[in-house]
Amino acid sequence: MDEIKTIDILFERGKIEYQKGNFFDAHEIWEDLWSDYYLKDRKFIQGLIQLSVSFVHLKNSNMKGAKSLLKKSQGKFMEFEGVHRSINIDRLKKDLVELESEYELIENIENFNWSLVPEL
Repeated sequence: MDEIKTIDILFERGKIEYQKGNFFDAHEIWEDLWSDYYLKDRKFIQGLIQLSVSFVHLKNSNMKGAKSLLKKSQGKFMEFEGVHRSINIDRLKKDLVELESEYELIENIENFNWSLVPEL
C-alpha cells in the first residue's frame, strides 16, 4: 500500500473513533500518524490529538487536564481555515470556543453535555 493511502486510512480511522466517542483510540491512531509521518499539516493532526485527549481527561474527571489540552488544541488550529481534511475548520473553531465556555461553567463533570463535542 502506498504511503499516501496509509496516511488517509489512518486519518479516517482516527476520525471514526472520535465520532464514536472513543477518544483514547482516536488519539492513539492520530498519534501514530503524527509520529510516523512528517506531514505538512502535522500541527492540525496534533490539534486533533490534543482535542481527543481533552475528552479523555474529562471522562477521567481531570478538569484541569481537559482545559489545558483544549486550549493547546485551539492554538494548533489557528493557521487553518475553510475545510481541511474534510473538516470545517471555521465551525470547529466556533465549537471549541463554546466548549471552552462550557468547561469554565461546569461544576460537576458528570453533568457535562456531551452533545457539545464538536463534529469532525
